[in-house]
Amino acid sequence: MFRYALIAFFILLFSACERKSSENTSPSVKDYFNYGEQDIKTAGVRMIPIQTPKGTFNVWTKRIGNNPHIKVLILHGGPALTHEYMECFESYFPKEGFELYEYDQLGSYYSDQPTDSSLWTLERFVEEVEQVRVALGLNKDNFYLLGNSWGGILGMEYALKYQQNLTGLIVSNMTADYAKYGAYNAKLRSEMRKSLVDSLERFEQAGDYTNPVYQQLVFDEYYCKHILRKPRAAWPEPVMRSFKHVNQFVYEILQGPSEFLPGGRLVGWECWSRLNQLTVPTLMIGSRYDTMNPEEMEQMSKLVQNGTYLYCPNGSHLSMWDAQEEYYPGVIDFIKKTDALTKK
Repeated sequence: MFRYALIAFFILLFSACERKSSENTSPSVKDYFNYGEQDIKTAGVRMIPIQTPKGTFNVWTKRIGNNPHIKVLILHGGPALTHEYMECFESYFPKEGFELYEYDQLGSYYSDQPTDSSLWTLERFVEEVEQVRVALGLNKDNFYLLGNSWGGILGMEYALKYQQNLTGLIVSNMTADYAKYGAYNAKLRSEMRKSLVDSLERFEQAGDYTNPVYQQLVFDEYYCKHILRKPRAAWPEPVMRSFKHVNQFVYEILQGPSEFLPGGRLVGWECWSRLNQLTVPTLMIGSRYDTMNPEEMEQMSKLVQNGTYLYCPNGSHLSMWDAQEEYYPGVIDFIKKTDALTKK
């Protein structure tokens, strides 16, 4: 009898500990939506002043949730797209109790859009992210940085300079070498039918990148196969809204005139040779149909000192949309495991 009572006692004790642990990492609904706003409620939206060599400008951020242990800041791609195409994270992270921050980088639609071309450098964007981190109160005990595409470049460079402020880094669908990106794009293009390539080249040789026919060919024949694997009519509204709001001026300065012709100030960029300096837990995400070679993302996960690789066999460049059943479980699992390790 005493033996069974003792077993029952330990079961109850274990259950209580489990409940306590769960309560510590999963805030109540009331606590989760308590942003500490004293005056006008803004639904978590906040403009953050950013100091630059050309003056002070404001960037747009939005907070969803309240969790002192897990705070995720999302870096959109483009360059100069918007947070809008990453709104799908709202369907997943809040359910896990993660504190989520959406953010439009300087030059993007909801933030200030200065026209001084000297502002559009990778180094300045890294300092911008650091200023946003400080303003939001994110630190090494709770700060997860997730960057997609150009946001992945920005995330890697930020981590190489400021990894002491990070809990975890997630690089979604971005290689660590701009030349490798260009080479893989050329490979994908070579697999297109010759008549299509000939048509694209006629527009490109004329510098007619804004021609509606050229843009439609790129969208239908390339984007719908390698950016987001759905017909144009089925592309999610947040993605189309983000494309509508792109700052083409900033995009071309950094990226070049076309997805097929990577150029601009990012030419020559690589951090492949520096990835071994990263000690922070890092998740690299690659997808089968991506504009980036998924094998490179797997290699990158082995070059960093504490890396994990997530492969999405049904995904493309925006695998957070077209491979959700693969993408989100992997990302959420990485964050939870990293959180558990930091609490030991």
